[in-house]
Amino acid sequence: MESSAPYFYALISVLLAVVAYFLRQLLADFKRVEKDVTEVKATMALIKAEFKGINELMNQRIEFLERRIHHLETIIFKTNEHEGK
Repeated sequence: MESSAPYFYALISVLLAVVAYFLRQLLADFKRVEKDVTEVKATMALIKAEFKGINELMNQRIEFLERRIHHLETIIFKTNEHEGK
């Protein structure tokens, strides 16, 4: 049993080295995922800001067109009232 002890310790050392290697790889993968998530969050914030700006611009355009239509309707109805009298 005494003669197999060095082999046992060598095997344990090799197994611990393999575990340490995979843990380092896992940590590196987590760091890459964290970086990717940060980039996705930044991209989503940019898209959200662009969408908000486009939405506000569209609402302004709709309001402008509604006022214009209302003004044209007022002119048309006043003209029709004057012609009808």
